[in-house]
Amino acid sequence: MSQSLEAWLRRQHECAARYLRLSISPTQLSKVRPGFGSVVRGARGAVVASPVLADYDPEPDYFYHWFRDSALVMAALHTLPSPESTRDFADFVDFSLALRRLDGRALCADARWREAVRDTHRPYLRDDAELARVHGEAVAAEARVQADGSLDFSRWARPQHDGPPLRLLAALRWWPDVEAELRGPLAELMHADLAFTRAHAAQPSYDIWEEELGEHYYNLRLSAAALRQAALWLAQQNQAGTASACAAQAAQLLRRLDDFYLAEADGSGYCRSRLQADGSLSAKALDVSVILAAIHAGEWRGAHTPADPRLQQTLARLERVFAQLLPINRHRGAGLRPALGRYPGDVYYDGGAWYIATLAAAEFCYRAAQGEARALWRAQGDEYLQTVRAYTPESGELSEQIDRDSGAPRSARHLAWSYAAFLSCVNAREALWRAAP
Repeated sequence: MSQSLEAWLRRQHECAARYLRLSISPTQLSKVRPGFGSVVRGARGAVVASPVLADYDPEPDYFYHWFRDSALVMAALHTLPSPESTRDFADFVDFSLALRRLDGRALCADARWREAVRDTHRPYLRDDAELARVHGEAVAAEARVQADGSLDFSRWARPQHDGPPLRLLAALRWWPDVEAELRGPLAELMHADLAFTRAHAAQPSYDIWEEELGEHYYNLRLSAAALRQAALWLAQQNQAGTASACAAQAAQLLRRLDDFYLAEADGSGYCRSRLQADGSLSAKALDVSVILAAIHAGEWRGAHTPADPRLQQTLARLERVFAQLLPINRHRGAGLRPALGRYPGDVYYDGGAWYIATLAAAEFCYRAAQGEARALWRAQGDEYLQTVRAYTPESGELSEQIDRDSGAPRSARHLAWSYAAFLSCVNAREALWRAAP
C-alpha cells in the first residue's frame, strides 16, 4: 500500500462525505429560473444532482431531484452510518412517497403557470397531452422532478426505467437497519418500486445518459438485480409466491443480457451497452454504463458481475480506447490507469473523462479481486484511484467531468453522484482489505 494514497483517501473521504450532504435536503437553497417564471425551493428529503445554482453559464442547471442519482446517493449514504444519515434516509423515503401523488392533469387544469413562461422558453415546455399522462405509476418513469417535489414541466428524455429498481436496491440495503416506525413507509415504497420494475423491466426506455430510447444493458441489469434481491426480501416476508415470480423474471432478464455480448474472432469481445432494433451496431455500443451496471447491481459473483470475464474484457477495451482517445491519458505518469469517459464520440461538454466512470473502474477492480488474481486486481484499482487523485483539486471538490485536454474540472460542480461514486469505491476497497488473507 502507498502511504500517500492512504492519507489522501482518508482526507478525500471526509471531503466527499461533507460535500455529498450539500445535495441532501437543500432547504436553504432556492433556484430562480426567470425563463420559466419559476422559483424552486429545495424540500426536505429531496436530493439534487448538484447544489450549485447554475444555468449553463457555463455549468449546467442540475438543481433537480433525479430518481437515478438520488438512489445512488442513498446507497452511498448507507456507508456513512450515523443518526444524521438515518434521518436523511427517512426524509428521502417520505419525499419519495409524496411523489407518488403527483398528477400532471392538475397542471393542465390550471394554465396560469404557462403564462409566466417567457416566449424564449415556451418551445421547451411539455404539452398538455404529455402532462396528462403523468399520474399514478407513470410518475416513476419521469426521470426527475423539481427539487420542491413538483412535476418538471420542461421537455426531457422520458420514460426512464432505471430509477425505481435503483431506489429499490438502495432501500434493500437500508432495510435491516431502519427503526420499526420507518418500516411501514419504507415497505410501501419498496412494493411500489417492485411493481413498477416487474411491469416495465423489459420495455424500451431511455439510457442512463438520457440520450437514446431503446433496450439498454444498464436498465436490464439493474432490474434483474432488484428483482432477484427483492425475491430474497419477499421470502423473508412470507410472500413465497411473489418471491418465486420475481426470481424467475430476474433469471429471464439475465439470460437476455447474454445477447449483449459481442464475441470476436480472436477470442476477445465486449458487452454492448444497447441493442439496436434493426440489429445494427450502435456507435455507442462500447459504453462505461456496462461497468456502472455491474457495480450498481451490488452482486459480485456469477454472470454479469465483476467476476464475469465478459465484463472484464469490456473494461479492458474501454481502457485501451480512452488511453488513446483522451489527450490527458497519452502522457500520464507511471502507476496511473487511463481516466475513462462515457463512450467514444461523446460530445457533451467536449466529451472529457468522468469521475464516476473512472471511480466505477476502480470499484469494479476491487469487486473482481478473487483467487490468485486478487493482488493484480487490487493494484489496478489503486492505479485508477491514483488517477482520480491526480485530477482532484486540493479542496477535494469533484465535478462531473475532467477536461480532456487540461485535466481541469469541467461541467457540473459538486456533482452528488461523483461523491457517491467515491464513497462506494472506497467502501469496496476497505471490504477487500478486510477480506484479504
